[in-house]
Amino acid sequence: MLDKKKQIWFIGIKGTGMAALALILKDLGYNVAGSDIEKYTFTQVPLEKAGIEVKDFDPKNIKEGQIIVKGNAFKEDNPEVAACVEKDIQWQSYPDTVEEIVQSYTSIGVAGTHGKTSTTSLLAHVLGQVAPTSYLIGDGRGKGVADSRFFAYEADEYRRHFLAYHPDYQIMTNIDFDHPDYFKDQADYTSAFQTAAEQTKKGLFVWGDDPRLQSLNTAIPKYTYGFKDSDDFQATNIEKTTNGSSFNVIADGKDLGRFEIPLFGDHSILNATAVIAVAYTEKVPMEIVQKALPTFKGAKRRFSEKDFGNIAVIDDYAHHPTEMRATIQAARQKFPDKELVVVFQPHTYSRTKKYQKDFEEILRDVDKAYITPIYASARENSGDISSEDLTKNIPGSEVIDLANISDLTKHQNAAVVFMGAGDIPKYEDAYEKLLVK
Repeated sequence: MLDKKKQIWFIGIKGTGMAALALILKDLGYNVAGSDIEKYTFTQVPLEKAGIEVKDFDPKNIKEGQIIVKGNAFKEDNPEVAACVEKDIQWQSYPDTVEEIVQSYTSIGVAGTHGKTSTTSLLAHVLGQVAPTSYLIGDGRGKGVADSRFFAYEADEYRRHFLAYHPDYQIMTNIDFDHPDYFKDQADYTSAFQTAAEQTKKGLFVWGDDPRLQSLNTAIPKYTYGFKDSDDFQATNIEKTTNGSSFNVIADGKDLGRFEIPLFGDHSILNATAVIAVAYTEKVPMEIVQKALPTFKGAKRRFSEKDFGNIAVIDDYAHHPTEMRATIQAARQKFPDKELVVVFQPHTYSRTKKYQKDFEEILRDVDKAYITPIYASARENSGDISSEDLTKNIPGSEVIDLANISDLTKHQNAAVVFMGAGDIPKYEDAYEKLLVK
């Protein structure tokens, strides 16, 4: 249990979820510090700005009287975890620590294979215009407000971590099979969401077009959102432009109003409709939601744009076929007159093999596709598939690495989209340096 009289020590504090949690607890008045690998990560900057000490892993960091929060990725081969075992010091997991916060406020979890970070970011932004709101977002952002009415958080399904949570409400965006390195099959994956639904207290909001979400059984109200007349919250009268999208939402037989978002693609409209549905259920005035949505600045690494003359560089976390299709649709909407160039980094060998045909089909539809070497994660560093296996079936595609990143500079009046969940920003950074020379 958390205790403001004790130091809370994070083993793996630079992880995106752990960093966000550390920031929340610091805001709430806890004594927070932690350790991680020496390598620089983007999560360091907000930790340092918040005055949170970050050290390298060292067994000497573990002391009696601390509350130890252990990151999900670390086992007993980590020197600090080993020190806990040796000294018989108990730790609590990242999910169990988040659950303590979940129980402190009106909590809304956002789960699903895709769209968690974008939807949580939008939800936190909108609710924050209504009342004090704490939030934890999977891109490393976290904020704690002691007198919060709401807590919006991203609920990660990997290894069933989100089953530690018992929120008041939960948004589920989709249940497309993922993480084949852990889940046995689609049925196993769906079963995790069924349990998460059962642990939700007041209301479940699900995308109406996902049959697996439709099949979830709950004792609480389950609301659907989408584009159909049959949905409880229906986005209708949709207008898409190069500046974003606007639409009306129908619920309970009445028009809740016209909403505008500076975002692109059908998935962004769906995410916004889910947020509107939660706000409506919590009796938030729709006028506040209408004013809040247009001021949303977006989520980190979710269709983030930089402009270099006639070149638009887009950074996106997409690494699953559904996410990739959504990102490409968004790029087509915003940049209808530009050449669409995609630089894709496959993420893990098991996922690449599972979705090879999907990746090939998607990338055949862009103007030019480049594929980087497959990102090898700590949990899976080898496999029997390569990037070259994909390019064989994508006409005109090429394998690209840092050595030939300059090949991208031949594309003018282009939208160059970097997609992946690994270390693809290094390729983007190298390309951007060539653009500013």
